[in-house]
Amino acid sequence: MHNHQPEIEPGATKTTLPPAPRAGHDAHTADAAHGGHDRHAGHGAHGEMFRRRFWISLVLSVPVVAFSHMVADLFGYTLPHAPWVAWIPPVLGTVIFFYGGMPFLTGGWTELRSRRPGMMLLIGMAIGVAFVASWVTTLGLGGFDLDFWWELALLIVIMLLGHWLEMRALGSASGALEALAAMLPDTAEKITDDGTREVPSAELAVGDLVLVRSGGRVPADGTIADGRAEVDESMISGESRPVVRQVGDTVVAGTVATDSSLRVRITAVGADTALAGIQRMVADAQASSSRAQALADKAAAFLFYFAAVTGALTFAVWTLLGNLDEAVVRTVTVLVIACPHALGLAIPLVIAISTERAARAGVLVKDCLALERMRTVDVVLFDKTGTLTQGRHQVTGVAPATGVTDEELLAVAAAVEADSEHPVARAIVAAAEDRVPRDERVTATDFRSLPGRGVSAVVDGAEVTVGGPAMLRDLQLSVPDEVAAVTGGWVRRGASVLHVARGARVLGAVALEDAVRDESHRAIEALHARGVRVAMITGDARQVADAVAADLDIDEVFAEVLPEHKDAKVTELQQRGHRVAMVGDGVNDAPALARADVGVAIGAGTDVAIESAGVVLAADDPRAVLSIIELSRAGYRKMWQNLVWATGYNIVAVPLAAGVLAFAGVAISPAVAAVLMSVSTIVVALNAQLLRRLDLDPARLSRL
Repeated sequence: MHNHQPEIEPGATKTTLPPAPRAGHDAHTADAAHGGHDRHAGHGAHGEMFRRRFWISLVLSVPVVAFSHMVADLFGYTLPHAPWVAWIPPVLGTVIFFYGGMPFLTGGWTELRSRRPGMMLLIGMAIGVAFVASWVTTLGLGGFDLDFWWELALLIVIMLLGHWLEMRALGSASGALEALAAMLPDTAEKITDDGTREVPSAELAVGDLVLVRSGGRVPADGTIADGRAEVDESMISGESRPVVRQVGDTVVAGTVATDSSLRVRITAVGADTALAGIQRMVADAQASSSRAQALADKAAAFLFYFAAVTGALTFAVWTLLGNLDEAVVRTVTVLVIACPHALGLAIPLVIAISTERAARAGVLVKDCLALERMRTVDVVLFDKTGTLTQGRHQVTGVAPATGVTDEELLAVAAAVEADSEHPVARAIVAAAEDRVPRDERVTATDFRSLPGRGVSAVVDGAEVTVGGPAMLRDLQLSVPDEVAAVTGGWVRRGASVLHVARGARVLGAVALEDAVRDESHRAIEALHARGVRVAMITGDARQVADAVAADLDIDEVFAEVLPEHKDAKVTELQQRGHRVAMVGDGVNDAPALARADVGVAIGAGTDVAIESAGVVLAADDPRAVLSIIELSRAGYRKMWQNLVWATGYNIVAVPLAAGVLAFAGVAISPAVAAVLMSVSTIVVALNAQLLRRLDLDPARLSRL
């Protein structure tokens, strides 16, 4: 076992249970300052349904369009002179109507019954009118010329495409609960009087004693009855460093004993575990997030009333004028042209292109509503460790005693730590490789771990020890004044301090901290330039948090926050009237990510944090938050442009279809109405494509 005691233990470790006594906690767990860190249910199934109906309807629509007399005349080809040709559009069109159009017919009926007309009712009304009118013409009833089969087929195909894109773009956070459940082992080794036996984890009861082998996961919450191990709690906390747990300490279900076996007495199972508590918080936060009213639904409701009133007036006026045939033709034309081809694609197409552009920039959009809301965010709340900082130890200071150089001190310390795989040891070795010339490096033999004190080895024939305060006390060593003067400042800002001693002499000390990312400075400067406040939340001690906040010019700091209280801080900001984006990486960030107006997960974080967020950053670069804001604002502009065009187009085209200018010889035939619908759709599609020109490079955006 590899242990060092830190100089101090600021803050609390990020766990989901109250922290256990930490006497003798060592520095390789070191910087305790690193602590603290079904809303869319069914969208996947709906997306698959729309996808399947779209492709089948698209295939069936090809012969419907190809065998349409209007299309044949438009493109100058001749249809075969056979009786069966005339029946291809109505037969296949009927199949498309009932198969591809059924979601809109049932959805429209639901909106009608609930007295909340929207997109589904408008589409259902249009395809219903087109279907009836087309069959009336096909059967030769009334002498009307209202052949809408090809328009009906394309209308349904385009609407299916729009809804498929919308369902595909909508992110589902329900996977977070599955990711939480996946952390628990299926079986556990239960210790009985007859030895150990493997049992399903679900059968464990409070009071059972289980064996957790080295590298194994803890099956349920409990306290350590025997053993001592460094426990990897990164899947719970998002923190990279393992934490030493020993007899009497609590361990949480899903964490891993990395270097030694433990015997754990179960204290909570099932719904009473900390992991289950986080699971409930994630679910509650997701359920409480309000679903934004889609802009297109509002426009569709307006268009429904507009089209219905205009259609009724059209029929009444033309009937009063004594022209029943024209009344029917004009009314059907009004209802068909009012169907939102363009409106149906206005938002889904922008969302689809936005998510594709975001992915190319390393931003994975799981919830399109989160992307839309990002433009309104006025506070970005960053979790500190692993988000603004690198989440791993780095040597940030070297304090050699008189007569010892920085390089010599690092070389000796690295030689002692060379055989260890511990994160702190790796940080010291990495620092030596960067700063110590190759010909000045030394090697060590006889490596030994000193539990609770540090490590030792023989370097150049002398025993060298590396450790924290416990080592100094055990060996009765005194720290030189010139070293103590430097380490005092390190301790006050929350750094872990390890001393290096050769025999009875202290050669110096090194400081290890979770270093701030270079990108964090530029990200926060750029957010401030855009009028966005920046806050930071951490379980670290106040002095550690304040030091990082001062370095980064952060506006507000929440320090010493217990993991289960993080989402409460998000709520506090929201109650002050802020729109909050939360950026985090750990499981205990998951409820806060779900509670925030926009949850942004760092890609290198835990699966649960990623599943609970609406947006995921593929890289660890906090500047990518700027890309989300830029894309959200640009995408929202495109949505409004498309909606204004699609709605405005209908407001102009519908009266013309009704024949208000018929006295002047200006009238739109049903065929021309269908063409105009297509033109409107093309304009919307081309406008959305302009989003592809958007540059979302975080490095460029941070310089603006």
